[in-house]
Amino acid sequence: MAVGQVRPGYELWRPNREKGGSATMKWLIVLLLLATAVLAAVITVGGWSVMKGGSGMGIVCAIYALLYLLFAYRVARWSRGVLPLSAALSMILAILCAVGAESWFERDKSGFTEPLIPSSAVGVLVIALGLLQIVVIAAALYGFNQNWHVEEERPIGSSEDYGAAAAQPA
Repeated sequence: MAVGQVRPGYELWRPNREKGGSATMKWLIVLLLLATAVLAAVITVGGWSVMKGGSGMGIVCAIYALLYLLFAYRVARWSRGVLPLSAALSMILAILCAVGAESWFERDKSGFTEPLIPSSAVGVLVIALGLLQIVVIAAALYGFNQNWHVEEERPIGSSEDYGAAAAQPA
């Protein structure tokens, strides 16, 4: 039988997706990814006049916001493959936040262009985004280990447990 085909009279069943912990973790990860996208978008819009300069960090922040929206959509559809990618990108974003947060607080001096949102508020948002990335990393790796991709065959219309842990008839 070819990969991906099911025997006649059977259906594919994903037992790990039916567990309460897996469903809760999926929606927690979606919420964290959406929060990251919103924070990145607010920082991008609020600090665009400052970030559009030579460093190009405004573009990077906008790309992160769009990527995390895409990741949230994919995780909501049970795609487990974006979880390690989101964890890796969250590590990079956390490092960028840790390096760049201090510069937002140093802009309170005269001679600096003030962004749309006050610089100190953008600095607080950058710190919050960095801390959020640590939570995203932990949640994504935990969700990845829940094996959402495991599939088993069971008779069509059956709601009984036909998995590996099913009781064997005597």
